Amino acid sequence: METNNPLGLLALQEQVKKRLEETFFEPVWLQAEISELKQHPSGHCYLTLVEKDPDSNALLAKASAVVWASSWRMIRPYFETQTGRPLQVGMRVLVRVQVSYSVLYGLSLVIYDIDPSFTVGDLELARQRTIARLEAEGMFGMNAQLELPLLPRRLAVITSETAAGWRDFQRQLSGNEYGFRFELRLFPALMQGDAAPASIIAALDAVAAEEDAFDAVLILRGGGGAMDLVCFDDYDLAVNVAQFPLPVLTAIGHDHDYHVIDMVAHTHVKTPTALADWLLDRFAAEAWQLDTLVQRLHLAVLTHAMAQSSVLDALRLRIEHAVSDRHAEARHQLDLLERRLDAIDPRRALDRGFLIALKNGRRAATAAAFTPGDRLSVMFRDGIVDAEVSEIRRK
Repeated sequence: METNNPLGLLALQEQVKKRLEETFFEPVWLQAEISELKQHPSGHCYLTLVEKDPDSNALLAKASAVVWASSWRMIRPYFETQTGRPLQVGMRVLVRVQVSYSVLYGLSLVIYDIDPSFTVGDLELARQRTIARLEAEGMFGMNAQLELPLLPRRLAVITSETAAGWRDFQRQLSGNEYGFRFELRLFPALMQGDAAPASIIAALDAVAAEEDAFDAVLILRGGGGAMDLVCFDDYDLAVNVAQFPLPVLTAIGHDHDYHVIDMVAHTHVKTPTALADWLLDRFAAEAWQLDTLVQRLHLAVLTHAMAQSSVLDALRLRIEHAVSDRHAEARHQLDLLERRLDAIDPRRALDRGFLIALKNGRRAATAAAFTPGDRLSVMFRDGIVDAEVSEIRRK
């Protein structure tokens, strides 16, 4: 074009607008990452879409986009229902756009539809890559090899201090019917969003600094949409959990949720309440074992006591029989002695007419015990006669 016939800026812009609209006269599907998002009070939603180099993360392209209020009222709830998470910065999306060009504002993209399955699928691909990398590096099973105390009582808890799951966990644990007591210490952390992995890692570092004070560390988060829980598929967070020096117990989301850090943790339980029940079950099982042992010990002692009582009863009977036999024998011997004594009783001889001579009060068996002039006593059955020896006639 000759310099003496230059185009005006408006003319140039109009030609660009014409060519673009001729080329993109119908909407097209576009993949991009959201780098900025702002909802206007009027109801319109303004976004900045970018494309980055997958290796260096360098910015390759950038464009402004808008979702008019009439479309945003339908797109927004549908996307959140399907993904469980609102549109936000850092999210990759597949959007149906109409290319528009304004001579005043330049190129812009008008978004008429968003495919939520693309966003979920993109995150799932990233999740599978993370799993494959962790498996190749041998991270699976590392934390599970740590020995968890039979009765873990001193627990470090990583969660948001305002989370409903944290309240549910405390209520379930402290209100148990058995009266078990636990030492809980909260290490607050963000539990969703891009900053959550780094926040949880910082909390893990704080727990590790007091490793000897705890039996295990718990990572808790209540329910939430699938996109709210994407942070728990983070590679760096998973590596920290896998290599943590204490057993890590996780309870994140709903019953159907299963995240990368669940895979590398020592123990995974579905929900915070379920984790509280899991801990209580361990204590209850041990209490039952102790009760069983006490009952068995009581029964053993009772059985032993009964056996000993039987032995004592038998011994008592043997002693009673022995004493009775001894007593009977002694009584028999006594009877014999009584009969012998009775047989030799002097009174029996006196009754038969015999006399007993006494000298100085003692029985004299022969005449040789006397000399003439001795005094003697003669015992009759009915009395005693005192006499003096005048003559002794020897036989």
